[in-house]
Amino acid sequence: MDRSYKTIVVSAKERELLEGKNFRVALIAHDAKKTDILAFASGNEEFLKKFDLIATKGTGHLINEKTNLEVKEMRSGPEGGDLQIGGLVASEEINLVIFLRDPLAKQPHDPDIAALMKVCDVHDIPLATNLSSAEILLRGIIEQVEKKK
Repeated sequence: MDRSYKTIVVSAKERELLEGKNFRVALIAHDAKKTDILAFASGNEEFLKKFDLIATKGTGHLINEKTNLEVKEMRSGPEGGDLQIGGLVASEEINLVIFLRDPLAKQPHDPDIAALMKVCDVHDIPLATNLSSAEILLRGIIEQVEKKK
């Protein structure tokens, strides 16, 4: 099954109305945080199944292989995956970004990471950069979704 994702420039709100789709959550983790993102995904599998999931290649592959979740894989972070997800944020196709980053390691694509974080701020998209904030944001989103039912 091809799980690659192409950007379609239609706002998330319009697509939800047209297709009745769920929230879209982007999952990203640096190598040192892959174990954490897998534990997060496994521990929240019941909730995450309700969402459309998108991830950078390494993170998406790991979650697809180790859980029952279906994650659409973008390119790897260093190959432009962070920028692809940033483009989806800018076109309002992502509702939440969970980016477990390694703050102590220099990344070759640090400018891409900064751009993704900036576009989340510009477009007022919730961004979790550690497990505690990821759990809080996920619970808050779930509560909002449940209230709308």
